Amino acid sequence: MIGAGIGVGVVGLGGMGHLHARSVTDLGADVVAGADLVGEQRDRFGDEFGAKTYETHEKLVVDDAVDAVIVTTPNRFHEPIAVDALEAGRHVLVEKPLAHNLESAERIAATAARTDAVCMVGFHNRHAASMAMFEEQDARGRFGDLTHVEANYVRRRGVPGPGSWFTDPDLSGGGALLDIGVHALDLALYTLDFPEITEVSGVTRTTFGTREDYADPDGFGDNWNAEAETYEVDDSVSAFIRTADGQTISLEAAWATNREESMDFRIRGTEGGAQFDIGDTDVRIFETGTAGCDHYADVSLSGDPSLTGYTEQDKQFLRAVAAGVAPETNTIEEALTVQRVIDAIYRSSETGRSVSFSELRQEDRTRVRQ
Repeated sequence: MIGAGIGVGVVGLGGMGHLHARSVTDLGADVVAGADLVGEQRDRFGDEFGAKTYETHEKLVVDDAVDAVIVTTPNRFHEPIAVDALEAGRHVLVEKPLAHNLESAERIAATAARTDAVCMVGFHNRHAASMAMFEEQDARGRFGDLTHVEANYVRRRGVPGPGSWFTDPDLSGGGALLDIGVHALDLALYTLDFPEITEVSGVTRTTFGTREDYADPDGFGDNWNAEAETYEVDDSVSAFIRTADGQTISLEAAWATNREESMDFRIRGTEGGAQFDIGDTDVRIFETGTAGCDHYADVSLSGDPSLTGYTEQDKQFLRAVAAGVAPETNTIEEALTVQRVIDAIYRSSETGRSVSFSELRQEDRTRVRQ
């Protein structure tokens, strides 16, 4: 099997850590270690996977049984764990986003660049059935030149409860944009093959999280506390991105907003277009023709429901680890571009003007040299 002989350690043993552990186990890898500050989480993980557990990551990354480390902690802790693992010669898969802010992301990228270890970032929606079908049709030229992507990841109500790390800017680095908007943003940039970005503008809003009368019909934030002092993050964002060759991206992401929920992803091309829900298995294709008479041609593709983004992503990671070569997808360079765009959106919202991406990159280079 793909993961045969690879020992995996997981840092952060909540739901995401368990998901990855089950995934790599199914792919033949051995989950040999786990780390988490919470004793109950360690006990549950150790019982399920027969893994050795640690309270913190420092001992896990130097455990001789560990070949690869999967990081699923709150965003702020991605850097110290990933850096220590890479410097210990361990391969790393770090969940999205790469880090809680751009400077931290750059330090991870710099460490990855000077080591021989594989480093991937967890953007699993790239590997869903819907995207796999779109990519094949695009490769055949069905859509012509891609011109615009409309990316939505919007909840009507779905704010993680104040008091959780998601709403603490020191731990998360941001709100809806860094939590769910990052999925839509990465997928849009990936769809356009990470084009040269020229300008970013955006507005972030903090509207619902501090309201005493916030309605949460689905009980999404089960530890809701309107008086919590840790709700200082955005709960919605609107952004627009321009590229050097005229391609554009519009982004809408929200934990809460007064509209219907949507994970709608729309791609426009000169010869056709496509629409699907992020992470879904179905795709609709929109075309026109003149055969017989002028007409619309709408086609629906239904993908294999057993193909999940997490499984394919973990498969790609284990393949790269087994081969000892740089990954072909979910690269650290791509994740750093996503982080730069996120930083530009926040800057644009703070200043009330668009941000030149070339100026931002120059600031990055100056900071790195210093």
